[in-house]
Amino acid sequence: MTENIIKEGKTLAIVSYLTLFGTIIAFFMNQDKKNEFTAFHTRQALGLWILQMILGYVIGGFDNWNITLAFWIGISVLLFYGVLTAISGKVQPIPLLGDFFQKVFASLGK
Repeated sequence: MTENIIKEGKTLAIVSYLTLFGTIIAFFMNQDKKNEFTAFHTRQALGLWILQMILGYVIGGFDNWNITLAFWIGISVLLFYGVLTAISGKVQPIPLLGDFFQKVFASLGK
């Protein structure tokens, strides 16, 4: 991936991590340009937001602050990691789940 592609897609890549709506906005704004860097980070962010919704529902059933707090800290760290890699211009998957998200959402951004 060239430096120019990274530079052009960096803003939308960062936006994709902000909220689920940011991911949707980045996806649709990237449809015309088909920037590989933005598509990579959009797939990562979409996977994290879907994981957050699914696990949040399951963990909410425990009704335990310790479990809930650990969950939110874990999701926040992964989102922060994604934002930092987007800011630094790296195409680096999120630990543990990043490669899985790339395979599952491979059709997005192509």
